[in-house]
Amino acid sequence: MTSPLENLSGPGKPLATEPADAREFAGLKRSGLARLKDTAHSGLSLEGRFDLAYNAAHALCLAALRWHGYRAGNRYIVFQVLPHTLGLGPEVWRVLAKCHDIRNLGEYEGDLNVDERIVTDLIAACRTVAAKLETLPPR
Repeated sequence: MTSPLENLSGPGKPLATEPADAREFAGLKRSGLARLKDTAHSGLSLEGRFDLAYNAAHALCLAALRWHGYRAGNRYIVFQVLPHTLGLGPEVWRVLAKCHDIRNLGEYEGDLNVDERIVTDLIAACRTVAAKLETLPPR
């Protein structure tokens, strides 16, 4: 039986198969966890905490995808496949997807409109991803 990740990989599809690399996985995980830790610094602006948390979430989700032996063709897909990479449901990936949209408005249109609630939700979702990533066996 073909896995959902296999169905999303191939020419013209958002994923490509590529053997997992333990060193790359460790680097993405280390980077994500460092950024997540930095979100706790109270002296940072709300926008700075959002940026750190979003990039932490992306690195951790990408690490999970790479652990499974796939490479993403775009940033968004790493959030969409969380049910298949880490078994996480819509309560996590929808927050991350919303934050991806917010991030894009900020990056490409100069309209980074964040509030305390979305940053808090983003950090919580990122912590959930980090906790699930810890349950993956070594590669």
